[in-house]
Amino acid sequence: MAAYLIAQVDVTDPRQYEQYKVLSSQAIAAHGAEILARGGEVQVLEGDVPPGRVVVLKFPDLAAARAFYDSAEYRLARQARAGAAVMRMIAVQGV
Repeated sequence: MAAYLIAQVDVTDPRQYEQYKVLSSQAIAAHGAEILARGGEVQVLEGDVPPGRVVVLKFPDLAAARAFYDSAEYRLARQARAGAAVMRMIAVQGV
């Protein structure tokens, strides 16, 4: 069953964040994720949702999403992101 990684990102240092984008793109490609949304316009329809970037990635299942997150490739991206953004990320099983 498919799984979706959903991230809400508040970028605090756009220049440093560019390196994260490069490295995370490499990790996404290496793990075969499908990018469904990445930094497009956000419209809050209900509730108190913080502004910022939204990213939605599709994986074959939760195990693949977790393998991406735990991978050496994405670990490098997370290190590059440190101090450049506040990340909120979940993985959810879908259809």
